[in-house]
Amino acid sequence: MRFTSTRDGGLTATLSEAIRQGIAPDGGLYVPARFPSFRVADFDGADTLAEVAERLLAPFFARDPLSGCLSAIVREAFSFPAPLKDLPRGAGRLSVLELFHGPTAAFKDFGARFLAACLERQPHEAGRPVTILVATSGDTGGAVAAAFHGKPWARVVVLYPEGLVSRRQQQQLTCWGDNVTSLAVAGTFDDCQRMVKEAFADPELQSRFELSSANSINIGRLLPQSVYYAAGSLEVWRREGQAAGFIVPSGNLGNVVACLWARLMGLPIGPIELAHNANRTVPDFLSSGEWQPRPGLATLASAMDVGNPSNMERLRWLSPDWRELASQVKAHSITDERIRARIRADYRALGETWCPHTATAAEVYATMPATQRGERRWVLVATAHPAKFDEIVEPLVATRVPVPPGLAALLGLPSRFTRIPANLAGLKAALGGEGPS
Repeated sequence: MRFTSTRDGGLTATLSEAIRQGIAPDGGLYVPARFPSFRVADFDGADTLAEVAERLLAPFFARDPLSGCLSAIVREAFSFPAPLKDLPRGAGRLSVLELFHGPTAAFKDFGARFLAACLERQPHEAGRPVTILVATSGDTGGAVAAAFHGKPWARVVVLYPEGLVSRRQQQQLTCWGDNVTSLAVAGTFDDCQRMVKEAFADPELQSRFELSSANSINIGRLLPQSVYYAAGSLEVWRREGQAAGFIVPSGNLGNVVACLWARLMGLPIGPIELAHNANRTVPDFLSSGEWQPRPGLATLASAMDVGNPSNMERLRWLSPDWRELASQVKAHSITDERIRARIRADYRALGETWCPHTATAAEVYATMPATQRGERRWVLVATAHPAKFDEIVEPLVATRVPVPPGLAALLGLPSRFTRIPANLAGLKAALGGEGPS
């Protein structure tokens, strides 16, 4: 299997090379040169996430140096569940795919652990660690830090927008030390993302460091995210004989690309609805055809505060005509006011406590026409545990949200970070070894 750049189809790499590089030399994102085709029967007997992952991802690993390690990689990455839970009958034919049972209580744990397992099995030059740059709007950085912490062959540099993540998210981003450097950027997530891309294009940094990325621009983050969509859709199909619809909280669009790729490979996935917060770049594009990136707006669903999502490049590569893309996915924008109202309403009616991101998906479902809700099983994608957003959620449900043990352990650690301006010069200085503040 070869992987090509979204910008130059003649520029190709193996899976190992694409994962190691993070981003293509021309600044494009790696995509599969072709997609395998599956039937539901191909997954007979595959009941665990790791078993589904091994079958789904085997074609992408074919003839790659990592192919013999696939079984071990998926066992490491998918060592915790992603349960599909049916909601009370009053909610209709509605289930929730809980993706927050990993070490940092967010769906990013799957991709981060998979990426770390892949990179660990590649050759490493003594005394020259892989420098992994990761821009985060809240959850990615914590998951990557947890996955790579303590690995001698890796140095992780996390860039997050200071003051624009939740208190507990910031703790997860800054509690590591050792081989993890946490940078509080005086800007937005889009600034952090821009700085990472500028670093990859900078000749001086390229000569000084072996750079890689752990954002969803890295193909090693996206491929494993297709696995839980495959597993969830197979469970619904086996029970009901019908393709499920998925409602996906959306920011940088990596989770959306993973869902679309799973459907493209033949998994029984029906309609895909994107739930955005007040950052309307994608909904506006799908309704008008005009791509107009803009500065990210701060919202309650902070991990989705993205005004210029990187993975739109992959979506537009897949469907160059915006009308075709608009026929593949539907996008909705949910305000903070509606997020708050949905958290309150579903706690009262269903006994469910949503994080602000999952609440955007729940609101999309609640406002669907009754005929659309009733035509199939719908799956809300729950991307983070509500305990990560206690200062938002607890006042709305008027009760304490239990903290998962893994998250509780991180909350007791000391926090260390360095403040930098939102420019490449600030990142260069930090990479040169300035101490934490």
